[in-house]
This record gives sequence, structure tokens and C-alpha cells, in this order.
Amino acid sequence: MAILSEEQEMLRDMARDWAANESPVAAFRKLRDAGDGFDRAAWEAMAAMGWTGVVIPEAYGGSDFGWLSMGLVAEELGKTLTASPLVASTVAASAVMLGGSEAQQSNWLPRIAGGQAIATLAVDEGPHHDPARIAARVSDGKLTGTKPFVAEAANADLFVVAAADGLYLVEKGAGVTLSPRSLTDQRSHAEVRFDGASAERLAGGGDTLIDDVLDRARILASCEMLGMAQQVFDVTLDYLKQRVQFNQVLSSFQALQHRMADLFGDLAMMRSAVEGGLQALDSGFGVARAATIAKAEANRVLHKITNEGIQLHGGIGMTDEYDIGLYLKRARVLEAQWGSTSFLRDRFATLGGY
Repeated sequence: MAILSEEQEMLRDMARDWAANESPVAAFRKLRDAGDGFDRAAWEAMAAMGWTGVVIPEAYGGSDFGWLSMGLVAEELGKTLTASPLVASTVAASAVMLGGSEAQQSNWLPRIAGGQAIATLAVDEGPHHDPARIAARVSDGKLTGTKPFVAEAANADLFVVAAADGLYLVEKGAGVTLSPRSLTDQRSHAEVRFDGASAERLAGGGDTLIDDVLDRARILASCEMLGMAQQVFDVTLDYLKQRVQFNQVLSSFQALQHRMADLFGDLAMMRSAVEGGLQALDSGFGVARAATIAKAEANRVLHKITNEGIQLHGGIGMTDEYDIGLYLKRARVLEAQWGSTSFLRDRFATLGGY
């Protein structure tokens, strides 16, 4: 495990306590049943605790506490399936940090850091992640194109949009139309159509800007997935210790012990990969490879551990009454977001020159 400073331990513990007490899975169920993917009060609480500005420089109202610190928060929120635009807004803010002009940074970063503005990233235009295939175009400062699956779009004030020639900032308003999308995780998603929307190019960051931003998205998504995997493991283990079958608790069966031991090892590998990605971001070295490994390993382990969690719960694991199925549904969406396992394996080979 990563070595944390005293301040990082305090941040992790605060996030853990808040998520468990103020945003348990029951809170997500309430939002889901109400058809609302966003809790304004919870968002304001996150902003008050400084989470919306963890990676943003102090000059723009953030704490500049680093990516490992942000990852700790994302992990704890993942454990309770907290429905929040925090990860999406942080990734979008990183795009402004990497490629924005002084005017663009001064305009947006303080508002994002303070929670007054929510931002999100709009890249893919098809059912599969493929940043090489972008049809959106900008002409005379006007953006035209469609992004079918944009997370947290309904509540976003700012879209960081991938066009054929780079990333652009588009404010919600004229020329931006949203149509809700219902995905299996029942979170906030929308199709966003840009029809002559005013767009400002992120001119900095060089030719790798979009890849650099996507690597940050992959790593933070992996942090949420790590929290989910840990929670599924813990809940499943507790269930096996309580459920009695053939007059014995299930945890006494050697075959089930072996399966849980395998999952424990997979979880350790996943944590190592994800923390490696966060440390690469903070150090600035080897980010592309570390991000690719982190997301690929997160995809593999979370897919396996949610499947095993359902099966080891037996028939009740398929019911909505038990939380375990909610993790599987969220997992499938996150596995596809910012790169499937096959996409990431191919990217890793390309990065290695193969």
C-alpha cells in the first residue's frame, strides 16, 4: 500500500466517515428511485470539505494536495456508490490546468475548486471508447457534433469537448442540447448535441493533451473501481461468515476459502496498479503506461470480483434488495468508460513500440 502522510490519512478517514454516514448505498437508492442522479446538498458538503479543489493549485482556490489524495477520496466514495460529479469535474479541471490559457484558468478553476461550477469530459462518439475517431468539428469558434454518452452532463456547467483538432471548452447554454441516457448503473448520463455552440480551444499542453487528460480520467475511474472492489470483497466475506448451509457456515468450506483467497490476491494486485498510477501522476513520470496498467487491472479485477460476489451470495445476489447487484451494474459501465481491457492492452503494446 502507498505510504500516506498524516494529512492524507486524515483526508481518507474523513472521506470514509462521511461516505458511510452521509452517503451510504441507501442514499444512492433514494436518488435512483427518485430518478435524480445528483444530490445538491451532498455536492455542497464535498465543496465545503475542499474535495472539489484537491488537485487544483492554491492560486486558483484549490489545495494542490495531489492526485494520490484525490484518489483516496474517490476510493471511499466508490465503496458506497456515491452518485457525485466529483471525479468527472476533477478530470475536466485537469484539462483546464494542462491546456488552458491564464484567462481560461482564472475563469473556471476557482469556480470548480469552490464547487460553484461542475465540469465534465465529453470525448467518445460511439459505443466504444476510441479517441482516435472524433467527428466533432469547430469552425469560426462554433462547435458541431454529438457525444452520445457523457457522464454527469445534466448538472454540468462546463463541457471539455474533444474535437478533431483538440480539446475545447463549451459552456452550457445556446447550441447545447441534452437528452437523458439510461444506462445499467442508473447514474446521470446524457447524449449531448452541440449545434454551433461557442467553443474556446485549450491551446496549451501540446499534441498529447487529450491523452494526458484521458490518463487522468482512467486513473481516477480506477480509484472508484478499487473502492467498489474492496467493498464487494468485504460484504461477500461477511456474508460467507454468516450464512449457514448444511449446518455449517459457508466460510468453513475449503472450496469457498480458496475462491476468496484468489480474490484477495487479485485485490492486492489491483491496489498496487491503481496506487502506481496515482504516484506516477504526482511524480510526472511514466503516466501513460501507469494509467493503462491501472485501468486494465481495475477492469479485470472488478469484473471478476463482482461476478464472484453475485455467485457467492447465491440467488439473493440477483435481487434488488441486496446491494451486491448494484456494484456489478456500476462496474460494467466503468469497465467500458475510458477504455475496455482489450483497448488498454492494445494501447500498452503501442506505448511499448510493438
